[in-house]
Amino acid sequence: MTGTPDRQRSAGARPESLADLLGGRRGAVDATLPPLAFGLGWVLGGLGGGVLAAVATGAAVAAWRWRRGDRPRSVLVGLLAVCLAALIAVRTGRASDFFLLQIASNAASALAWAVSVVVRWPLLGVVVGLALGQRGRWRRDPALLRAYGRASWVWTATYVLRVAVFVPLWLDGQVVALAVTRAALTWPLIAAALALSWVVIRRSLPPGHPGLRHPVGASDADRGPVAGPEK
Repeated sequence: MTGTPDRQRSAGARPESLADLLGGRRGAVDATLPPLAFGLGWVLGGLGGGVLAAVATGAAVAAWRWRRGDRPRSVLVGLLAVCLAALIAVRTGRASDFFLLQIASNAASALAWAVSVVVRWPLLGVVVGLALGQRGRWRRDPALLRAYGRASWVWTATYVLRVAVFVPLWLDGQVVALAVTRAALTWPLIAAALALSWVVIRRSLPPGHPGLRHPVGASDADRGPVAGPEK
């Protein structure tokens, strides 16, 4: 995956990666703290202790993210997710149900990413396109459309993996194991997916392609629809 040709030729420059475009693991690390706090609180004080620890940690993370300049909507959504997970656990009386929202979210995400590839709107392309201000112009480039389609399967696999690991632990009521695997399958898995999908995209683009910032043919008004990703 490359940036502009001029950037590639500049001294000390390196190719842009998905991590550069989409941000690092900071948000993913933040997301692991409330579940870990819930697990620790549950061990020390039962369900009530876990809920209090998770909500307090979630509020602290939200305040920290707000101070460092994160978007208010993103901060609020993160905090509401923690509160909703805690409410589910309180209502059902099962501590493991704190992770039920996460399981449902990953299952829905796996389905959404898979469908996006099938309908030729791979979500990785949508996300990167928005980050680069391209909207849907990248879809006019057959090579980019194919590359994003292939790389989106990497992200689909991460959600499938989480569901496959979380569901048996949830059914067995393994609260501590859920908290630990929630952390282990968040930022490390995201880092691996960023790296692997970057490799997939780079290998999918033909030699001489100008890179993600420059979709080939994106400004050709007379160009017809392009084929979807190779199957």
